[in-house]
Amino acid sequence: MGKVPANKDADELRPEYDLSKLKEGVRGKYYERARAGTNLVLIEPDLADVFPDTDSVNKALRLLADTAEAAAGPLQRVRRRKSKRRKRTTGEPAV
Repeated sequence: MGKVPANKDADELRPEYDLSKLKEGVRGKYYERARAGTNLVLIEPDLADVFPDTDSVNKALRLLADTAEAAAGPLQRVRRRKSKRRKRTTGEPAV
C-alpha cells in the first residue's frame, strides 16, 4: 500500500501566530533602499571571459581611470585672495 498524500490545504501554522499582524506588509517597502546600496553592472559574455572576477574588473577600471586622469592633465584651480584671518566653523581643515 502506498502513502496517502497529505492535504495541501492543511494549515501548518502554529496556533500562537497572530495572522492579523502578518497582513500589514507593504510590497516593495525597502526596494529603493536596497537598490541604492547596490552597484550591479552586467558585462557582455566576451568581456566576462577576459575579466572572470570582481578583482580583475576593478583593477582594469582603476587603470583606465588613472590613464584618463593623466591624459586630461592637472586640474586648474581658481585661486582666491587670502584673507588675514580665516574662521573655522568645523574641525575639518580649511580648503
